Amino acid sequence: MDYQSVFKRYEIKFLLSRLQKDKIRDKLSEYMCEDKHGKTTVRNLYFDTENFLLIRRSIEKPIYKEKLRLRSYGKVSKDDCVFVELKKKYNGIVYKRRLAMPENKAMMWLNGDDYPFEKCQISNEIDYFKGYYRGLEPKVFLSYDREAFFDKGKSDLRITFDENIISRREELSLCSKVWGKSLIEEDLILMELKTAGGIPLWLTHLLTDMNLFKTSFSKYGNVYTSTILNKTKEGIIYA
Repeated sequence: MDYQSVFKRYEIKFLLSRLQKDKIRDKLSEYMCEDKHGKTTVRNLYFDTENFLLIRRSIEKPIYKEKLRLRSYGKVSKDDCVFVELKKKYNGIVYKRRLAMPENKAMMWLNGDDYPFEKCQISNEIDYFKGYYRGLEPKVFLSYDREAFFDKGKSDLRITFDENIISRREELSLCSKVWGKSLIEEDLILMELKTAGGIPLWLTHLLTDMNLFKTSFSKYGNVYTSTILNKTKEGIIYA
């Protein structure tokens, strides 16, 4: 399977109304092309410690933070390919490492088994992460409908629109149906600009003309603060 396994880039986020999204999307046709898969339902399982150490540290906005997740593009079976992703952010730059493998092997590995294939640099990094944060387990299922666009000029710029962002803390499997609690209002869309370099001038002008400003929005962080943190205050989960 041919896929990109290493990423280094900036990720800039904006919350849009549907009207704003439509205006930007119309402009994109001049400079960008749509992903060949069209709109895709992205599914994620976020792994954390028993007391949610990873996300608790993350929402404190340190200079360095990291997370581990399992991702699929659409519903999968036990034998279908998914991605194990280790994502780190340092001083505003996002570094992502990922490996593709069958869902059942990925789950066994993340739940404590040895890496099921020949070891490599990325598997070693993930094994170190697992050893450092002992007791990792799936904590949150999170999904959203995504449209992705790529720069026609062959730059590394990528723009995504995520909507219908929902989460749950039950039935934690990528093989299950999509259901859960909505994270944002129904008419809002999360737009992300992903680039290793600068933002092109046409896009800077567009954002300025529309009076759009970047926001800090973590999907997993939002789940924690809106649901899990409330339970923590009630004494159900202890730090």
